[in-house]
Amino acid sequence: MHDDAVDDDVVLERGLLTVSDEVWALAVRRAGVIGPLAEAGTVGVEAVETAAERLGISRRQVYVLLRRWREGQGVVSDLIPGRSSGGRGGQRLSAEVEAVIREVLGKHYLTRQRKKTAAVHREITQTCRTRGLPVPSRGVIVRRIAALDPRAGTVAREGRDAARSLESAGGRVPPVSGVLEQVQIDHTVVDLIVVDERHRLPIGRPYVTVAIDVFSRSIVGLVITLEAPSALSVGLCLAHMVTDKRAWVERLGIEVGWPMAGKPGELFLDNAAEFKSEALRRGCQEHGITLRYRPPGRPHYGGIVERVIGTLMEMVHELPGTTFSNPAQRGDYDSESKAVLTVAELEKWLALAVASYHGQVHSTTRQTPQARWATGTAQTPVVTVTNETAFLVDFLPVFRRTLTRTGFVLDHVHYFSDALKPWIARRDRLDRFVIRRDPRDLSRIWVLDPEGASYLPVPYRTLSHPAVSVWEHRAAVERLRAEGRAQVDEEALFRMVEQMRTITDTAGSATRRARRDAERRGHASAAASRANPAAAPPDDISAAVDETGNASDAGSVAPFEVIEQW
Repeated sequence: MHDDAVDDDVVLERGLLTVSDEVWALAVRRAGVIGPLAEAGTVGVEAVETAAERLGISRRQVYVLLRRWREGQGVVSDLIPGRSSGGRGGQRLSAEVEAVIREVLGKHYLTRQRKKTAAVHREITQTCRTRGLPVPSRGVIVRRIAALDPRAGTVAREGRDAARSLESAGGRVPPVSGVLEQVQIDHTVVDLIVVDERHRLPIGRPYVTVAIDVFSRSIVGLVITLEAPSALSVGLCLAHMVTDKRAWVERLGIEVGWPMAGKPGELFLDNAAEFKSEALRRGCQEHGITLRYRPPGRPHYGGIVERVIGTLMEMVHELPGTTFSNPAQRGDYDSESKAVLTVAELEKWLALAVASYHGQVHSTTRQTPQARWATGTAQTPVVTVTNETAFLVDFLPVFRRTLTRTGFVLDHVHYFSDALKPWIARRDRLDRFVIRRDPRDLSRIWVLDPEGASYLPVPYRTLSHPAVSVWEHRAAVERLRAEGRAQVDEEALFRMVEQMRTITDTAGSATRRARRDAERRGHASAAASRANPAAAPPDDISAAVDETGNASDAGSVAPFEVIEQW
């Protein structure tokens, strides 16, 4: 099964960021009832009546929602209630009123004082009148309070002890009975020094983000970066998880089977900041992915992904340039002088290691992850995504900016496209636009049209500027301000980028930081490229992997001696 593909240049937006929290919560609630009902096939009268009662609507409305779900893409936004165009009679609250509601709920409702709804509405009324804003009805406030997370609200108002009844019972990890029912994701720094492509000299340790299907113990997503873990790392891992990996494996230049792909039902994460972004939360809701977080003080809830990462690192310890797990293990081994693998070669080696892992019998399931995956998918077909770009856009960082006569300005950089001209003509009647940006490549942004129907790619206004990553951009801004510039302009910014690149290229063979900066730039640019998605495989890695797919100097990809015991 596949999601419908979207046009290469325009990415549809189905309401992830254009509807209020209240409306979105209603759509999520509807999807929780209508989705399972639609999958059941023929729907009887009794089932419809039950759904109508749960949702507080009529039977006729249930049938309407069923039709919309089946004719749509099977995502939450299919069930968003009809919205006003924003003209006369529109009921959508302004951003300023929304901000007041959030502010007052946080200060007066979600506190141990436990004020009642009437008191909270009086506070909102007074604040709105003071600021010259329209006053929302008490019914709106009641619905907003009802849409709050029950556990978080109880913790804020009554304390953690009072909220324990809202948590899963006991300290036992909830059981999983099917493929992709639950996927765990986590990051770690790799226990290996890598080298740059140009000079083959050490540049430090990369990071890996791993996703594992709990039911089959299959690794369903894997991303290697030179950047510290971030919300982008999570989005890239999700995009790798939900798309067919054959094109990726072919780009690596290896011949292995990695059939594990599809949308997860639930993501189980720790409480790191990158796992709690607005983009991740609504992106997952849009695609029917439930987010769950590891309860504090219960590390065994995330033990499966941590154990498989630990097993991967044990294998990495056999590679030249390993740092081992700690200084005591490393002893007098000179990791930097022994380092030989580039990031691309490490990615290739790990793909082979994962293929080896999938073929080994797991001591808990008594099956190989590959066989258990095949059995599980035969019973429950998975849903994959054909347009990786469209999927990834749903998880990119979000910005909101006003349109000007010259386009958009984002972090001192101007963006413009002829497609913006109709909007520029009526910009005084438009709210701020929702913009998404790939931190690896700032040469274009994705702008959501005023109707909220699709994302339009908008490039630099000055097309001669080079593509830069967000870390390179920030470094240039910091350098300009260190030189005493109170105001940063675009031309000075890109001149500084070019100067820094020249310094990096000149000093590349001399300093480790310069080599790492050059490698980060090249790695980010290649990964974010859309012009040539089927990029050529990495440079020959005969020092690491021979033509048969076996490692040479890097050590062979040995079978996993111990597979996690969870």
